Amino acid sequence: MNFKLIKDISISLLLARWKQTLVAAIGVTFSITMFIALLSFMSGLNTMLDSLIINRTAHVRLYNEIQPSKQQPIDLSKQFGKDHNFIRSVKPKDERLEIYNAGAIMNALKSDTRVSGTAPKITAQVFYNIGTIDLTGVINGIDVEAENKLFTFNDYVTTGNYIDLKNVPNSIILGKAAADKMLAKIGDVIQVTTPRGERMPLKVVGYFQSGLQELDKVQSYTSINTAQKLLGVSGSYITDIQVKLKDINIAPQLAKEYRQLFNLEALDIQTANSQFETGSFIRTLISYAVGITLLIVAGFGIYNILNMMIYEKMDSIAILKATGFSGADVNRIFLTIALSIGVFGGILGLIFGFGVSALIDQVPFVTASLPTIKTYPVDYNPKFYIIGILFSIVTTYFAGYFPSRKASKIDPVIIIRGK
Repeated sequence: MNFKLIKDISISLLLARWKQTLVAAIGVTFSITMFIALLSFMSGLNTMLDSLIINRTAHVRLYNEIQPSKQQPIDLSKQFGKDHNFIRSVKPKDERLEIYNAGAIMNALKSDTRVSGTAPKITAQVFYNIGTIDLTGVINGIDVEAENKLFTFNDYVTTGNYIDLKNVPNSIILGKAAADKMLAKIGDVIQVTTPRGERMPLKVVGYFQSGLQELDKVQSYTSINTAQKLLGVSGSYITDIQVKLKDINIAPQLAKEYRQLFNLEALDIQTANSQFETGSFIRTLISYAVGITLLIVAGFGIYNILNMMIYEKMDSIAILKATGFSGADVNRIFLTIALSIGVFGGILGLIFGFGVSALIDQVPFVTASLPTIKTYPVDYNPKFYIIGILFSIVTTYFAGYFPSRKASKIDPVIIIRGK
């Protein structure tokens, strides 16, 4: 078997039908281009949406939850404790939302090698006082530096500087929608009241915009010290411990472990955002399905072109076999033709796909709900390019395999006698 001779014959057959060859290569190029552009855009969109929700959510959240007592006094009775008791209108336990021994718990978490970092938090229901009107709100007291390090807090502060929460006493960063409703400008002082009647003036030092307008209508941020003063509690008062892990996939397992270890409620990110993750998975699945469909359609085009080429080149194939070429050699010739189309079209598709992705990345995307996003999101993950070229080669291989088998079985005597 002479590889150089087979290569030269393959090139001659390709150039003899160069228009059909070009059409097949364009089909592969277009398919790969759209595959890369579609997956890059959809993956970028998923990443953007993930950043809006998942990147702002603790992988594991530790907190106390007010709930009815699981054990009623009658269960302790020696006479009736073993019976099945029907008790209605059970009231929640009289306990605080504060996490006891929060400092010791955070020290234990920091020593856990699976934990990337922790951030304390205080969540408090408040009323924003506007004249005689009270608007419902939620204040989050945060450790500003830890919050920014673990959850990129600064990316969502659209006006002002996040560090002012730490440097300016009694300051607040309002949700943009809440600020618009109250007509509160940077530097203004607003009045905030807790359900227990504690009232405190807070200076507006920035606006926060999460991309979820309903959330931004009520949510605001202060430092932990300011939140503790507002609630009139001690400096050890914490209602939430946010835990970020090195591996997000072990969050459900660690949530169960921490629930038993610290006797606290533990909510993992998968449970908190299960519907959101399902949506991301379905969008990615649709993108792959559309891209692969395009490649399969291109493969059928190559199959038809090679079938026509074999039909038109019956004489040439008969002569090749009559002069000593085996069926395996003929098979290799047409597989070489198919793979040449696949590789050439695939490489061009990768180049054009990158170009289309870069163009999408430059298209302005301005919306009030996503202030930090300036252009359409695109993910330039090398995985997409590797999948694209591999699938291009595999598709064109099978598109050429069946016609090449047909060509390898041609009997030269029957063809020449028929002529």
